[in-house]
Amino acid sequence: MRKLIFLLVVFVIANAKVFADDKVSFTAAAPDVVVVGDQFRLSYTVNTQKIKDFRVPSIKGFDVLMGPTRSSFSNTQIVNGKMSSEKGITFTYILMATSEGDFTIPGATIVADGGQAVSNSVKIRVLPPDQDANSAAAQSTNRRSSTSSNTSRATSSASVSNEDVFVTANVSRATVYEQEAFLLTYKIYTRESRMGLENVKLPDFTGFHSQEIERPSNSTWSQEHYKGRNYYTTIYRQFVLFPQQSGKLTIEPARFDAAIEKVVQSADPFDAFFNGGGNVVSIKKALTTPAITITVEPLPAGKPAGFSGGVGEFSISSSINSTDVKTNDAITIKLVISGTGNMKLIANPELQFPEGFEVYDPKVDNQVRLTSNGLSGNKIIEYLAIPRHAGDYKIPAVSFSYFDIKSKSYKTLRTDEYSIHVEKGSGNADQVIANFTSKEDLKILGEDIRFIKQNDIDLQPYGRIFYGTFGYWLFYIIPAAAFLIFFIVYRKQAAANANVVKMRTKKANKVALKRMKLAGKLLSENKKDAFYDEILKALWGYISDKLSIPVSRLSKDNVAEKLNKYGAEEGLIKEFLDVLDECEFARFAPGDENEKMDKVYSDSLAVISKMENTIKH
Repeated sequence: MRKLIFLLVVFVIANAKVFADDKVSFTAAAPDVVVVGDQFRLSYTVNTQKIKDFRVPSIKGFDVLMGPTRSSFSNTQIVNGKMSSEKGITFTYILMATSEGDFTIPGATIVADGGQAVSNSVKIRVLPPDQDANSAAAQSTNRRSSTSSNTSRATSSASVSNEDVFVTANVSRATVYEQEAFLLTYKIYTRESRMGLENVKLPDFTGFHSQEIERPSNSTWSQEHYKGRNYYTTIYRQFVLFPQQSGKLTIEPARFDAAIEKVVQSADPFDAFFNGGGNVVSIKKALTTPAITITVEPLPAGKPAGFSGGVGEFSISSSINSTDVKTNDAITIKLVISGTGNMKLIANPELQFPEGFEVYDPKVDNQVRLTSNGLSGNKIIEYLAIPRHAGDYKIPAVSFSYFDIKSKSYKTLRTDEYSIHVEKGSGNADQVIANFTSKEDLKILGEDIRFIKQNDIDLQPYGRIFYGTFGYWLFYIIPAAAFLIFFIVYRKQAAANANVVKMRTKKANKVALKRMKLAGKLLSENKKDAFYDEILKALWGYISDKLSIPVSRLSKDNVAEKLNKYGAEEGLIKEFLDVLDECEFARFAPGDENEKMDKVYSDSLAVISKMENTIKH
């Protein structure tokens, strides 16, 4: 009977898995952003070939150039000895955007495996055409002119204007109150396909408390229409700033050194035929953001007595572990401040305990996350006190005042008042304190005075004197010898450390390998931006220490000049500089990111090893 039940359960589970695997999936896919006049694909894919009655609602805002075309697919693969197969059909349309705006294509319907399925809807944003489109067409026509004019245009195109690549700095609000959070965003705009940033210098945010919003390691690029032109854009960094004083505060300009690879059309017909029509040139360009002035208004007059510096939107609640205790038992009162604002900058509300209570420093736990409006979450404050005398006591309510951003006024919140009944405890007050979550060692009354210990004393016979014995002299000789050895070793170490340049050179490889180890960890975690930052730090830091060049004076030119003086081969110098360029370009370049990161990591290790074997001091 048991075997029969077991086989029945196995059969049901197996069939349930088959049914789950055979579940029909019907999905639609299209680009998120296109430009007026662009042609693109709209595809519908179903994971079965037993279908009929494929229907698509009317497609508004787009011209249907072709479709639907039907194509079948079948894939079979074996993984760890298990074979899986996938079959399906894809219906494809070729559409062209005709007008700008935001459009939604409703889901299509299909009858698959005897049941009706509906696909997801597709949202597409259509950007207006680029204002340079007509001029670009005119330039294309003019390229058929004389060779001399071609040469002139090829030379002039080997440059990048401030309208082709730039970085913006935008704030969510230009007028705020003191301690009110606002968002600062640095955003990259580019019309070039390959671009990297190096030597980025952000402002110090003087007068602000700043916290950076964590962003995904992989930069996400999207199209955006900005001032009449279409760009590829991505958010570089975002900061939440809390002004610490009133008045006019300035966010200084940020500087970005951009490295751009651009294809320049060649005037030579043979070069155009054999090299695809153009040469790749590397262009360096300095980008700066304008200074931003923030008007910070002071908080209004009339601050409440219990104002603790909070600016935002908050609420407060309280709880107590027990209201009936015995002397020397711990009482824990927990306050929870919830909301959004300058959460970490709020002072702890004052909680008044009655006389006769031994009070300890509060424990604070900030359970917050950073948002564009400030810190959001909970600030948990635990107050611990121990009653030392029996009786009935009252713990007054806690007042919490803050400045409310929405109403632009002060608000005061109050917690509950607690009545405590304390009974006299038994024993000598050696109870175990376990209610306070920090488990700190607490002072226990009755243990600070000890009784005189009444034990036998080990007395020495009369006439036995330690002075002058061999052991007596060892007490002097051993410390003196140890001090002498320590002094000699210390002087040698101090002399070696005094030569700062030699020490930096000696430790250059060790420091670089430590950074490469961290980069390897970031590589395994697929943290792209942090990985490339650590690789650049390892390479620049190694060459700075090895060649005794201050970081502020590092450049590719003086590194190459210094390496020549140390007798490094031209090939090795070029390999080192190529690894730097490869690392700078790989972050923003399209393609297989994991393969690029692996190559950058292996090339960096190899070139550091070659440098270590070549440069000898």
